[in-house]
Formats: sequence, C-alpha cells, structure tokens
Amino acid sequence: MKKDVIKIVVALILFLLAMLINFPNEWINNCIFILSYLIVGFEILRKAVRNIFRGKVFDENFLMAIATLGAFAIGEFPEAVAVMLFYQVGELFQDYAVDKSRKSIASLMDIRPDYANIIRDGKEERVNPNDVKIGNTIVIKPGEKVPLDGVIIDGETTLDTKALTGESVPRDAEKGDTVLSGCINLSGTIKMEVTKEFGESTVSKILDLVENASSKKTKSENFITKFAAYYTPIVVIIAVILAIVPPLIMEGASFQDWLYRALSFLVVSCPCALVISIPLSFFGGIGGASKIGVLVKGSNYLEALSKAEIMVFDKTGTLTEGVFEVQNVEPVGISKEELLKVAAYAEHYSNHPISKSIKKAYNKEIDEKEIIDSQELSGMGITAKIGKQNVLAGNEKLMDEKGIEYEKCTHIGSVVYIAIDGKYVGHIVIADKIKEDAKITIDELKKNNIKQTVMLTGDRKNIGEAVAKKIGIDKVYAELLPDGKVEKVEELLKTKSPKGKLAFVGDGINDAPVLAMADIGIAMGGLGADSAIEAADIVIMTDQPSKIISAMKLSKKTMRIVKENIIFAIAVKVLVLILTAFGLSTMWQAVFADVGVSVIAILNALRALRVKL
Repeated sequence: MKKDVIKIVVALILFLLAMLINFPNEWINNCIFILSYLIVGFEILRKAVRNIFRGKVFDENFLMAIATLGAFAIGEFPEAVAVMLFYQVGELFQDYAVDKSRKSIASLMDIRPDYANIIRDGKEERVNPNDVKIGNTIVIKPGEKVPLDGVIIDGETTLDTKALTGESVPRDAEKGDTVLSGCINLSGTIKMEVTKEFGESTVSKILDLVENASSKKTKSENFITKFAAYYTPIVVIIAVILAIVPPLIMEGASFQDWLYRALSFLVVSCPCALVISIPLSFFGGIGGASKIGVLVKGSNYLEALSKAEIMVFDKTGTLTEGVFEVQNVEPVGISKEELLKVAAYAEHYSNHPISKSIKKAYNKEIDEKEIIDSQELSGMGITAKIGKQNVLAGNEKLMDEKGIEYEKCTHIGSVVYIAIDGKYVGHIVIADKIKEDAKITIDELKKNNIKQTVMLTGDRKNIGEAVAKKIGIDKVYAELLPDGKVEKVEELLKTKSPKGKLAFVGDGINDAPVLAMADIGIAMGGLGADSAIEAADIVIMTDQPSKIISAMKLSKKTMRIVKENIIFAIAVKVLVLILTAFGLSTMWQAVFADVGVSVIAILNALRALRVKL
C-alpha cells in the first residue's frame, strides 16, 4: 500500500512539473510525461500483456493500456498520464476497502490450547496437545483451557463453556463427567483421562470448520471487470472500423483524419468516471459506516448487505448482554430485602457467577462474623449457618435432597431456592438480560424487507424460546454445538432466493465457523471474541444490534449512488463517443466532458460518507 502511494505521489509531481513548466525543448516535457506514465502505469501495461497471453484480452487493464497508448500516439501526453493517475487512485481506494483486515483465522483462535499438563511416571509435564495420546492422564488447573476431550477421573470444578455452546451459565463438572476441549476451567483442579487425540477433539474440529467455511464463501466479481468484458471489445472494434472503413468507402476521406478520430474515440472511451467513482462510492460507504461504529471489511460485503433477506442471530452476547443478573426476587413469609440478604450471606464465599450476581444485587457490606459455616455442594448449591439460622441456597436438587417443600418457579433462567431452618422462604431468578435495542432491531429488520429472522443458541430450549418470543424472532433452534449451528446455516442458505443473501450475527468463539460460512458474517466487536471478529465480514464495534439497521440503510444508499454513477457515466460516455465518431467533438472537448463526468461522479460518490450520527 505504501509503495503504491509513493508511486502515485512521485508520478503526480512529475506530471505537474511537465504541465506547469515549459522547457526549451518539447521533448523534455514529453520525456517527463512518459517517465510519470511508466511509474504509475507500468504495472497496468504488464498485466495487460500477461492477460493477453492467458487469453483474457478484453479486461480493464487492456482498455487502460490501449486508451492511454492511443493518447500518446496522437500527441495527447497529459491526457495519457492523467487517465492512468486517476485509475491508480481508484485502484488504491479499492485495495484499501477490500478484505485488508481478514487474516489467518486459525492463528488467532483463542480456544487453540498452547499446552497440556500430562502425568508421566507420577510427575506433571507440560507438552504440546498433539503429543497426548488416548488414555493419557492430564491435569487442568483453574484458569487453564481444556486442551483435549476427556473424562474427569479426579476432582470437581466449574467450567466456562461459552466458547463452545455460547451458553453464559458455567457448568459444574465432577468425577465421571465428560469435558470438551475449548472449555475454560474456572475453579478446582481436575484430572482427566483423554478420550480423543487432538486432531479429533472438539477444539480441532472448530478450527477445521472455520477453515472449510471460509473456502465456501464466494467473492463477488469486480463490476469494472464485468463491464470491461463487454465494453472494451465493442469500443476497440468500433475504433478499428472508424480508422479503416471510412477511408476505403468514402471519396476524399483522409486516413490520417479518421485515424485521429479513432484514437480520440479510444481516449474518450476510457471509463475514468467508473473506475474512480465506483470504488470511491464503496469507500465512502465504508467510511460512513465507521463513523457509526460499524467496521465493514470490504466493498463486496457492503453490497451483499443491501441484498440480505435472512438474518440469523446467536443469542448470548448478541441479543442478550451475556451477563448474569438478578431478574426477580420472590419472597415467601419474609421481605425481599431479607431474602436477598440471606442469599448473599450464604453465597459469600462462592466464586460461581450465580453467587456473584446475588452479591452484586444485594450491594451491601457483608459481616463475615455472622457466617459461621459455609459448604458448597457440587451441582446443587450451598448450605450455610448464618448466625443462628441454617440456610440452604440452591437448585431443585438441593431442595429435594433435603426434603424441603417448595413452590416450583416457572420463570426462565437459573433459579436459586432459599430455605431457612428447613422452611422454604422464596426464590431468586437469575437470567441473562435482553439487550435494550434487541426487539427494536428485529422489528426494524422486518420493515426493511428481511423475510425471516432466526436464532441459534447453545442454551436450553425453554430459555431460547422465551427470548425469541419476547423480541419477535420467527424461528429458534436451541442446544446447538458449533457443528449444529453450521448445519442449520447450511439448511437456511438453501432456502434463500438466488439473489438474496443470508447474514449471521454472533459474538463468541463458537460462532466463528458460522460467521465465515454465511454470505455476510456480522460480529459484535466490543465484547466479542477475537476469532469471531476475524472471521466476520462486518463488525459492530458498539455491541448494539440496532447498528445492523443503520448499516443496512447505508449499504442501500451506497448501492443507489453506485447505480446513479454507472447510469450517468455510461449515458454521457455513449453520447460523447457518438459525437466524436461523427467528428462533432474535438479531442479537448471530449477530454473536458470525460473529466467533467468523473468530477460529478466523484462528488456524488462522496455523499456515501455523509451519515447521521
């Protein structure tokens, strides 16, 4: 990129030097023009020659080469250099806008484990996960990633499975439980017997899915290449006819005069307005999107977004906050404040996210002297003695285990039942909070011609369906692992119309394969995983799903500007070409008309940058 900028600047300085200074000999000016042209245009000439030998004769490189060399042939040196300069500036914008942020996904996947702690001869040894075999024993300490799939043979812990399932609730795991690679160990140290080698493990499969999904995404052809494939041969054939036929059939016609017209025709035919304004329109749209906190990684994705008809969402962290909060406090026989206080005291020594949520909701100083005893029961909850009261705080299993009669809660979320001295005193509901603008987003999408909204989640079915109903999602598929999400997206891709696009919105590591597979992958970038951001085509930097609406409106505005420029530029171009062919326009008038069209198209393209913040 830096090299291209340097070439353009050097060529521009030489061009202005030749234009503004009249050297004693004209050949000095011409040499400077030629030097400027070669600096900025040599690569185009090389590509044109190379493509001719490859059978791709009529592309934009050929058109640029023949039009500018034609200008040199009739003595229009400034026009030849200016045309190539304009073209290279347009190409620079295009290169900047297309996929510069998309790098190797696999190397940035946070779930890829760096090492495994293997037990050999009674000693712990750190090794590469690829060196661990089935049946080996490995140790996973608090804060470490689980490197391979296996079964716990000693210890108990809480696992963060969000990377795999997208579910925000950590899961308790104990001896005999199967653990998948890619999880993060939150609390206790565990020993595992490996059941799958790294190549077959869950984390390896996710990496594989991302790479395969990326290869399935087709890239849109550049409009200029398509246009030039038809436009260039037509223009060249007409120019050849203009140069040869009239002198042969018209009495008194000068071959030199008609050759001049033919070369003028080629110069006029150079599609400057198109090669500059179209990339610039997309560049403006991308720049406008960045002003509202939306990063678009390429002009093809901006174009695709305007054609979106199916919008698929992940739940946790995308439509919901991805943070546990106390949503409801239902006391029985005591006050809400007293119920929350008892629960907070009971959960004081626990680092479980549910415990943290209750303590955050209580938001008062806890007198540790009152907590005489506290014991965590894996998979059930906590028993504690607070002052003279025996407190139970946990799930239905704990209530059933201790023979407590309680009222079953029907609210969606994680429910903590509280009992004091063997008597049920109420429950607290903790759930993931739906984002404020989630419902507005879904409503607006339907107004903007989105035919179907779908939610894919690794969370439980009842939770997924409740969230979908609340915000107006059409379909929901729950309890999905990454490969399940990929399968659902593959099915949905088959249901879209030929020109329609499917967009997927997600934020987690587990979403990376689907983000890469969808026509348009949209990631929540503020809190989202690095891998999701790298796999995505569009990144919402503010974590607000409503920004998708703004991005869609901007993409449609950009496409409208592009179409206006195409129609305007081609219409004026055809008119000037006709006048030139009949000798009704001089070279400089044609050049002025060409440059004028370019300026108008560029000014129109810059409208894409204007965005209401």
